[in-house]
Amino acid sequence: MPTLVLIAILIIAVSLAVLAWAVLAGPDTAHQRTVTNLQRGLQPGPAALHAPAADEPRGRALDVVIRRLTFSGSVRLLERLLIRAGRPPGWPLERLLAAKLALVSGVGFLSLLYISGSPDGLPIMMGLGVTLVSYFVPELLLYSRGQERSQAIALELADTLDQMTIAVEAGLGFDSAMARAGKNGTGPLAQELVRTLQDIQVGQSRRQAYEGLATRTDVTDLRRFVRSVIQADAYGIAIADVLRTQAAEMRMKRRQRAEEKAMQIPVKVIFPLMVCILPVLFIVLLGPAVMDIIAAFS
Repeated sequence: MPTLVLIAILIIAVSLAVLAWAVLAGPDTAHQRTVTNLQRGLQPGPAALHAPAADEPRGRALDVVIRRLTFSGSVRLLERLLIRAGRPPGWPLERLLAAKLALVSGVGFLSLLYISGSPDGLPIMMGLGVTLVSYFVPELLLYSRGQERSQAIALELADTLDQMTIAVEAGLGFDSAMARAGKNGTGPLAQELVRTLQDIQVGQSRRQAYEGLATRTDVTDLRRFVRSVIQADAYGIAIADVLRTQAAEMRMKRRQRAEEKAMQIPVKVIFPLMVCILPVLFIVLLGPAVMDIIAAFS
């Protein structure tokens, strides 16, 4: 067997092993303890206190090696995308970096084998293109997850502001109204509100916590609401008036977005109509006439 094939098989096997570890490994124990502390009054539960830590040094050493093998710009980009995606529990940064290296190694050597069998211009371009795309697969997945999360937050914002307005008008403070909306909600916006309150409880100023909320979510409407709340806090404006105005504006914008999407439907239907439906319709209507013409002149 050629040496190149043996090397390719070895590297693909190692890449698949790293990819399997990245996908199937359990959650990060440090992350679990941090989440448990935040959710249980800064006291880790029995499961977190007695979590097995025998594999932590080896896992930490592997994380250091993986970080050194990855470009610093790619690490920073993954960090930003992870924040926008809400840091999914099953997608820690180290696991994504391992998946990147495993994918690019496996696909790269498969592309090398394909190119060695047919060293022409087109196979080389295809191999390079597929390898490059495989390197950015985690970024693409996180970007899609972040887009879905931002859309969900934009849809929930109007209803959440209505709940907070009702709570404030009933006599609660702004933080208490935010806590109630976060407790009653189930979507990503409720999670972000709870995270903001936790930031305030651990010592951040309200301005920093609100700006962190706007930065993490990257939703234009929520950023505008946060800016209004910061200004109201700075100039002593009644928060109930701000909430009422912002809730009405968010409802109007949500209705406008729905109307815009409804008006886009006819334009989006034109292409599948012309490509898929009209040719078949022409064949059904004109097919018998064409067959009769051919039979008459044959």
